[in-house]
Amino acid sequence: MKGWLSAVGQGGLCLIVATMFFALCVPTGAQQTKKLPRIGILLAGSFTTSQSSTDAFRRGLTDLGYVEGKDIVIEYRFAEGKEQRLPTLAAELVRLGVDIIVVGGGSASSAAKDVTKTIPIVMATASDPVRSGLVTSLARPGGNITGFTLIGPDLSGKRLEVLKEMIPGLVRVAVLVYRNNPATDLMLKETETAAVSLGLQLQTSEVRASREGQDALESAFAAAKKNHSEAINILSSAFFNDRRKEIGNLAVKTRLPTMYPYSSFTEAGGLISYGPNLLDLYRRAAVYVDKILKGAKPANLPVEQPTKFELVINLKAAKQIGLTIPPNVLARADRVIK
Repeated sequence: MKGWLSAVGQGGLCLIVATMFFALCVPTGAQQTKKLPRIGILLAGSFTTSQSSTDAFRRGLTDLGYVEGKDIVIEYRFAEGKEQRLPTLAAELVRLGVDIIVVGGGSASSAAKDVTKTIPIVMATASDPVRSGLVTSLARPGGNITGFTLIGPDLSGKRLEVLKEMIPGLVRVAVLVYRNNPATDLMLKETETAAVSLGLQLQTSEVRASREGQDALESAFAAAKKNHSEAINILSSAFFNDRRKEIGNLAVKTRLPTMYPYSSFTEAGGLISYGPNLLDLYRRAAVYVDKILKGAKPANLPVEQPTKFELVINLKAAKQIGLTIPPNVLARADRVIK
C-alpha cells in the first residue's frame, strides 16, 4: 500500500480523489439542472373565466403522462378581457424562452404570430385561421402555427334554426358582434346567408374596442329592444365570453331570448347555446403539444375542425324571461340546466 502511494505521489492521489468526487457528483447535478419543456398559455380572458379551459388542457397533458412541475412547466398569461394587452403578454412568453405557445382565440393567435416565427404555436381555438392569415391552409398550415378551428358545418344556420323553432313567428333577430375579432366578417356573412334561407331579418349591433365594457353591452341590448328585435344571436368572441354573466343579466333585463355560441354562456346563466365543445378542443390541444415536443413540425400538423357539438338549454333563464321552451327543442338538447 505504501509502495502504491509512493508510486502515485501526493499530487496523483489528489487527482484520483477529485476525479472520483466529480464522477459521483455529476449525475446529481445533471438531474438538478435538467431543463423541463416550458409551455406558455396566452388567453384573452381572465384567470377565473378561463379556468375551465386551462383545467381541460392540463387534464389532456395528464392523460398523456405529463406531471406539471416534474415533466413540464406552464407559464400562464391572461389579458383579463383587454385584448390590447395580448401583444405585450405574447412578447413576455417569448422572452421567457418557452418551447411552445398555446393560444385561445384569433386575437391571441395573431398576437403570438406577430412576435415569433420560430416558436411553435398551438391554437386551442381560432374562428377562421385561414382567412385571418394565421395559416396557409387547414391541411398544411405551412408555418409555426397549427391547432384547432372553431369553424364547423353550418353552425350559423343551426343556431338561427333553433331560435326560430324556439320562438314561433320569429322574424327579427339582432346579431351582436365584436368588431375587433378577426373572424367577425366571415361569421356575420354566414349568419346573413342562413337568415335569408330561414326568412329572418337581421339587425347587426356592433361593439368596438373603443367602447369596451358594460356600457357598450347595455347600449347594444337597448338598441336591439328599440329596434323591436325578438331575439339576439351572439357571435363568437373572447370579449363576449369574458363578459358572459353581464350579457346574461342584460338578456333577462330586456327579456330578449338570446342564442350563445358556447355552453360556457348557458352555464353562466344564459338561455341557450349551440356550438363546439371548447373543453374538448383544449384537451386535444395537449395532444398537439405532445407531438411537437416529440419532434413534429407545426407546418405538417393539419388544423383540425371540432368534432363535438352540443345544444345546451337553461330552463331557469327561460323562466326568468317568461319563455316556454317547445318540447321538440328540449328533445334535441344534449344538456338541460334546471
